[in-house]
Amino acid sequence: MTTETTDTLVIGAGQAGIAMSEHLTAKGIAHLVVERSRIAESWRSRRWDSLVANGPAWHDRFPNMEFDGCSPDAFPGKEDVADYFEAYAARFAAPVRCGVTVTGLAPLEGRPGYLAETSGGAIAAQNVVVATGAFQTPVMPSLVPPTEGLLQIHSGAYRNPGQLPEGAVLVVGAGSSGVQIAAELMRAGRKVYLSVGPHDRPPRRYRGRDFVWWLGVLGKWDKQASAPGTEHVTIAVSGAGGGETVDFRRLAHAGMTLLGRTEACTDGVLSFAPDLERNIRNGDATYLALLDEADAFVARNGLDLPPEPAARTLAAMPDCVTSPLRRLDMAEAGIGTIVWATGYANDYGWMKVDAFDAAGRPDHQRGVSRAPGIYFLGLPWLSGRGSSFIWGVWHDARHIAEHIAIQAAYRAYRPDPAAPAADARAG
Repeated sequence: MTTETTDTLVIGAGQAGIAMSEHLTAKGIAHLVVERSRIAESWRSRRWDSLVANGPAWHDRFPNMEFDGCSPDAFPGKEDVADYFEAYAARFAAPVRCGVTVTGLAPLEGRPGYLAETSGGAIAAQNVVVATGAFQTPVMPSLVPPTEGLLQIHSGAYRNPGQLPEGAVLVVGAGSSGVQIAAELMRAGRKVYLSVGPHDRPPRRYRGRDFVWWLGVLGKWDKQASAPGTEHVTIAVSGAGGGETVDFRRLAHAGMTLLGRTEACTDGVLSFAPDLERNIRNGDATYLALLDEADAFVARNGLDLPPEPAARTLAAMPDCVTSPLRRLDMAEAGIGTIVWATGYANDYGWMKVDAFDAAGRPDHQRGVSRAPGIYFLGLPWLSGRGSSFIWGVWHDARHIAEHIAIQAAYRAYRPDPAAPAADARAG
């Protein structure tokens, strides 16, 4: 079978793959983008129905195109985001080949480059950009055994309240996905239990500006992960309802029962860590610290942004936090569903390349791996905090495209045969 060749193979046509293709196109680098489904498929089929972007449209986009028919300060819905990437790819005729699954990747023998085995045939490339993103394999802890009458699903499979059987719902995980799903279920009239772990909790808006603006002017988008393994610190933020600050105290006062981290299950009884109040107070601390920095920035720069003292007023700590449940009998509580909002794991088992550390994580600097010609794009904290956002992945892709172009220039260099040889003894 004939092997197709290209300079750079991009695997994945989500926001990372489309950004990568744009920068490669601008540099005149021949490339091919392969995608197992459709462009931005994860936005369409791996998100719940009411999901909106966590950043406003003026910010959570690529620099060269605005959202069509969406107010700059609004939060685009998931279908709008997917449509945006399809339209963006069409603008520069991105060479995307949909319906192609990559099943294996290994170095070429005796020459630079890599051979990708795909459902559409073999592809050889000098460079490979793995743009499969951070949402590959749903993580569902095996704490709760299969139980008759109890549905357990990952947040990636949740669509809407009507999808779930009757009864109360336990949501495990209080990041952006978990807290938004829990709030939606409570608005639908469900009794909701929410298991809350450590998290950051920024204000949605403060003094008339969205938190993404504050992170920008305060230089926080360039922050690096503090240590390996801390790349997935949970951030509780929401664009739902036109954008609102996640406030666990308010949710509890409205009827949601907050719990500590879910630790174990024995005979249908769940047990929880004694960390709930600490997690809530630590989240409050990150919230108030950002307000302090914002106030200092306003004062230092003489900005005309009206004070917002009410933002510092926190509701009383709810009873479910001060006297938390340490055990919960699911049958007695009437729980019919557990939604595991516990994130995703990466699956690189198909890559037979030396590009990973001892824990199986990509070993890279700003997406440039230790294996020559292998790049990673779309991972949280790839270059900094902004890498998790749509605009951030665009800038990460630009850096990788520049690295690919620089390496191509080195490979193209040939000494001038007419130039005299340097005398090693000179100087």
